[in-house]
Amino acid sequence: MKELFIKQLKINRPVSLSEAENLLEKQTVSNFINTVNWEEFSYQPKVSFRIGHIQNEIWLKYYVVEKYILAKETRTNGDVYKDSCVEFFISADGENYYNFEFNCIGTIHLAFGAGRGNRKFVDPEIIKKIEITSSLGSQPFEEKIGKFEWEMMIRIPKECLAYSNLNSLNGLKASANFYKCGDDTSEPHFVTWNPIKTKNPDYHRPEYFGEVFFES
Repeated sequence: MKELFIKQLKINRPVSLSEAENLLEKQTVSNFINTVNWEEFSYQPKVSFRIGHIQNEIWLKYYVVEKYILAKETRTNGDVYKDSCVEFFISADGENYYNFEFNCIGTIHLAFGAGRGNRKFVDPEIIKKIEITSSLGSQPFEEKIGKFEWEMMIRIPKECLAYSNLNSLNGLKASANFYKCGDDTSEPHFVTWNPIKTKNPDYHRPEYFGEVFFES
């Protein structure tokens, strides 16, 4: 099982999303999403991420290089996993978990529960508090084929962990996994940070999350 130390970023004033992105770049290290768990889905885009926190926000940035990009979903809590998609699943209590899913134009899917079949959506009004910017913009498009490099910066306030009673992220010991997928792209792929040992692709398996530690 992998472990990840999530640094508390040194900042003493409110900052814009672009400033947050620069601080994240300067103060954190890059981590790779490079585990191919299922032989029949062997295509592996190049994916990495940086993550940090500021007590009441998670800052997360993805970097992706891939052959196909697709962005059709524009509905909050829609089927973003079918598009070029990056995901962050986190459990604060060891039982229930949040699935943060983002297609490559920043459409968000966010739910909570103990398993795939028992999810509660987070209120879209709360989801609106997530700040997100993608180098691919925010307008939907059909699949494009070539070699594409894109980045996505995400700022998640702790209020989005709406079903958890968290006063602060400081010192939080949690479990998480980070993913890249694209179910409806020409080469469907399911790449993970921490390995998943199931017969078929399944990201909703918290027993295969890695450990994450938020710096105090």
